[in-house]
Amino acid sequence: MGKMVKRGYVPKDQDEFTGEQLRRLQEAAKDTQYLLNRGYPVKNATTFIGNHYKLSERQRLALARSISSHQDIDIRKDKQICRDMAGMSVYIDGFNTIISLEVALSGSLLLHCSDGTVRDLAGLRGTYHIIDKTEQAIRLILYRLQEWEIAEAVFYLDEPVSNSGRLKMLLLQTAQEYRIQVSVKVIPDVDRVLESLPYVISGDAIILNRCLSWINLVYPIVKHLPDVWMIRLLDGIKKEHNPV
Repeated sequence: MGKMVKRGYVPKDQDEFTGEQLRRLQEAAKDTQYLLNRGYPVKNATTFIGNHYKLSERQRLALARSISSHQDIDIRKDKQICRDMAGMSVYIDGFNTIISLEVALSGSLLLHCSDGTVRDLAGLRGTYHIIDKTEQAIRLILYRLQEWEIAEAVFYLDEPVSNSGRLKMLLLQTAQEYRIQVSVKVIPDVDRVLESLPYVISGDAIILNRCLSWINLVYPIVKHLPDVWMIRLLDGIKKEHNPV
């Protein structure tokens, strides 16, 4: 068990994602989607809007991670599996999913994104350490999969990330208590593999655009957790917005 850690916690978030700052960021989100709908790359759109609204780097990252074009939202919604999951085998973006739940359990900032997924601002940067909330995050995943009567769960972990081997052992050890067949694959390029599979569990936007089908796991879990800090920058309603 790791030491007490608040995964993804940044003190400035209390100022930058609340009150007037949050309202300004929500206006920036509308303008960002306007540009994305017209084919602007995410980086260009968030840089332009970020400069206009004088946003911090973390606020710009929140825009990039949470806002999608209508076209991308439609692509993802068309491939989303929402029912009849009994007996399925699912393929899980391990670090992506576990870290988002660790952030939720830490009370740190989560983004309820315009495509319905939940993303965080924690970031790996090649390093990962098991913390006091890791096992609970794993249990939340396995409990929900068991509730859905999933037959098999294959977790994919990025080999270059530190402590991927330790996380694999914790996953396998914890899974022994659940009625699910669990395997863990530690491989060099998780994204490339998941992009070719059905029944993928991930919040990564590129994977969701390319995979054959996907399941939204994190949001159904976190919406029932106590003391979760989750903000939504767009309401998801499809209507045009004329930018400032």
